[in-house]
Amino acid sequence: MISNTTHKASIHSARRRPVTASITRPGKIIAIHLSYASRADQRGRRPAAPSYFFKPASSVGVSGGTVERPAGTELLAFEGEIALVIGTPARHVTLDQAWAHVGWVTASNDLGLYDLRANDKGSNVRSKGGDGYTPLGPELIDARAVDPGALRVRAWVNGELRQDDTTAGLIFPLAQLVADLSQHFTLETGDVILTGTPAGSSVIVPGDVVEIEVNAPDAVGSPSSGRLVTTVTQGETPFDGDIGSLPAVDDLQRTEAWGSREEAGLLAETPAAGLSPDLRAKLLEAPTAGLSAQLRKRGHHSCFVDGVGANIPGSKIVGTAKTLRFVPFREDLFASHGGGYNAQKRAFDAVEEGEVIVIEARGDATTGTLGDILALRAKVRGAAGVVTDGGVRDFDAVAEIGLPVFSQGAHPSVLGRRHVPWDVDVTISCGGATVQPGDIVVGDGDGVIVIPPGLADEIADAALAQEVEDAWVAEQVAAGHPVDGLFPLNAAWREKYEAAAGSPSDSSSDSSGSSSGPDSGPRR
Repeated sequence: MISNTTHKASIHSARRRPVTASITRPGKIIAIHLSYASRADQRGRRPAAPSYFFKPASSVGVSGGTVERPAGTELLAFEGEIALVIGTPARHVTLDQAWAHVGWVTASNDLGLYDLRANDKGSNVRSKGGDGYTPLGPELIDARAVDPGALRVRAWVNGELRQDDTTAGLIFPLAQLVADLSQHFTLETGDVILTGTPAGSSVIVPGDVVEIEVNAPDAVGSPSSGRLVTTVTQGETPFDGDIGSLPAVDDLQRTEAWGSREEAGLLAETPAAGLSPDLRAKLLEAPTAGLSAQLRKRGHHSCFVDGVGANIPGSKIVGTAKTLRFVPFREDLFASHGGGYNAQKRAFDAVEEGEVIVIEARGDATTGTLGDILALRAKVRGAAGVVTDGGVRDFDAVAEIGLPVFSQGAHPSVLGRRHVPWDVDVTISCGGATVQPGDIVVGDGDGVIVIPPGLADEIADAALAQEVEDAWVAEQVAAGHPVDGLFPLNAAWREKYEAAAGSPSDSSSDSSGSSSGPDSGPRR
């Protein structure tokens, strides 16, 4: 058993060779961010190489122990993992040599508090460093007796199986983690490597009982760690905002903690995939003036993002909205939400290919809402562009990157002058237009409009049909005909148009020849 009173002799018996450190107080605990394909697919991002963070030795817990969810928090999550315990020191070892330096394998629960995750910038010092946040055990499996590619990890919550995966599903083999880490520092005897969690990790609440087991079902005797049992309790001491970060959650943290928006009780987002290649092509062809005219015909009069212009002349953007909201600057709120891995950084880190980041800056052009680094991040991730009703810092550099940005213009100030980055993926107001995640955003030289997804196909088809009609009308005007009766088409001219087009009247045109409103006629 692994416990606070574990004697080295218990490790001797499990390994049958001398070791110099007890697992109850490892010199280092190193954990990997993402390592299982199932988890990476769930998160929507797959790393090209492993990345890590440290956990303090004081976070080690024992089977049968408890873990506290601090007062004022909601997103404590379990993560069933395979823990490797180093048996002999490793420094600059090769892949072929690496597994020989692993002494034991056991179960671990890499607990994390997502309420503190944003301000840790990925270091996870506070979100994963709490007392008891790394329970290990209860038994050690001799690493020499198992195939590292055939280990299994399972997790149960209140008796219900929540995780079940094997090391065959790893993006990075276990030996690679040992070899990689040994490039940077010495792995000493007793050090622990937490090797990542598969899909299925989720939120746990006070009273829940979590069990983790690691075994080698194909090895002789099917060795097992036994079940690592941890019970969640409710803490009573709140965090003090006067001396450090306060817990803060948003829908992104809820989604990642629970595993999905549905599990978190959030409404499903309109997927970016809903903007089909065919629809995207039509919207790229249709001008915003024509699209807005069709929206107004259908009663949508507040589709305009007012006051913004393109940083790259002639650029056009089409994509689904990913929203970011700033609130007015306030010193205490900026202290708690402005630094670290704040909402602004999360939005630019999570934007998907074909999405447009739309920023609510309350029409305040007197400070920047993004700069060249964030623009580069959005460009690399395949964003279609950015729309902000605020300013842009590093304006020329952002234009050189090639990312289309519609804004109120350049401003050299940093974010904290006017704004606090507050939330992502929520309904916002940008330039007087209401924008929801998944809305379709189109921008060109005439400006930016927002289209409800359910109307997009109809609007695009009607706008393109109107473009064909407008082109024919322009030909008639160029031939010397007066615009009276031609713009818009009266009955006589419409008959001529339909004869020339060889098709019946399009539903987007006013077949009576009368105008029903300021945008009912051609766009020219």
